[in-house]
Amino acid sequence: MSDATQSQSNITVGLGLMERMMPFTLTTMSCCIFLFINVIMLLILRSKPVFCETSRYILLYNLLFADTVQMAMSQLLYILSVCRIILTYPVCGLLVMFANLTNEISPLTLVVMSVERYVAVCYPLRHAAIITVRNTGVAITVVWTFCSLNILTRVVLLLDFPFPESLQMKDICNTLVMFLGKRSADYDKAYTCFLFVSAGVAIISSYIGVMIAARSASTDKASVRKARNTLLLHLVQLGLSLSSTVHNSIIFLLSKLFTGVVFGSLIIVLYVCVFLLPRCLSALIYGLRDQTIRPILVSHLCCRRKLSSHPMLKPPYME
Repeated sequence: MSDATQSQSNITVGLGLMERMMPFTLTTMSCCIFLFINVIMLLILRSKPVFCETSRYILLYNLLFADTVQMAMSQLLYILSVCRIILTYPVCGLLVMFANLTNEISPLTLVVMSVERYVAVCYPLRHAAIITVRNTGVAITVVWTFCSLNILTRVVLLLDFPFPESLQMKDICNTLVMFLGKRSADYDKAYTCFLFVSAGVAIISSYIGVMIAARSASTDKASVRKARNTLLLHLVQLGLSLSSTVHNSIIFLLSKLFTGVVFGSLIIVLYVCVFLLPRCLSALIYGLRDQTIRPILVSHLCCRRKLSSHPMLKPPYME
């Protein structure tokens, strides 16, 4: 009887370990594949002068950079939680704040990209004068500055919290742990609401304008249909990226409704859908549909030797 009990205990422990390692392995492998593709895209966007001198590709590089860093930071926090590694409050705060910074960069960059598409379609003759490399750099600087000020505000609110004498955390590091006071939680809710509503209004307005202009200005039905498909993909990508701004609220709600294994499984599904999936869509959408990037990306992914004479196509403003 004792041997049977010991055997049953070993089986239970083994199943518990398998339940923890299976999703960990799947998410880690998926993250590594997406990171590999994103890094290749970042290298490609710095390999040719046309990519460094075109506003569209400069914005894409900024988007992919933020997505890549965010994906790496999210996976790091996930590994720390699975391994049950307890950090100190300063280290956890640094990781969480940096992850939040890159998480907020992506939707705001997509807003700028949607405005660039709007100008390209609705004002094609003035596009070159309005969307310059200098203006693009200013827009990217404004986005990073705005998000950095938000992070500094969060840090100031954290300093108002009376920390214990020991800075060692009692739980695993995550975004919810850093909401130590009511003011921090209220600020996060207010900022999330502001970001979600303002970015959503700007994006929807820009894309509706682009769709109307493309329909009325173009007589080529195939071109209009291709533009609609691209805009639809962009809209889905923007919606998924904006959904990450309410990630903390969703986790808090799920923690009230579910516990144990069910809650852990839901967090993993939410992690894949909200963080990993939107961060890989940028490389897939732009890399495979763009006529300039696609042959270079396919060549790198297939480990083929680059052609000595590769025709550099002018980036189309309506794909």
